[in-house]
Amino acid sequence: MVVGMESGPAVFAGTVFVLFGAVLLLWTGARVLHRAPVAHGVSPIASAALAVVFGMAFLFLGVWCFARI
Repeated sequence: MVVGMESGPAVFAGTVFVLFGAVLLLWTGARVLHRAPVAHGVSPIASAALAVVFGMAFLFLGVWCFARI
């Protein structure tokens, strides 16, 4: 696959989004597994659910960026 100059930013953005989304989901899963708070001062259910939603959204954005190449 040859990456042109116009698809370079899409590859970079897609990589950043996928990595951030995956790490956010792994971190949230580890915190929930150890019964540790995901965010201090917030409901544990709400903070975990919101972190999972944003992790999935970042994964979706990364896949969308890769699909645009």
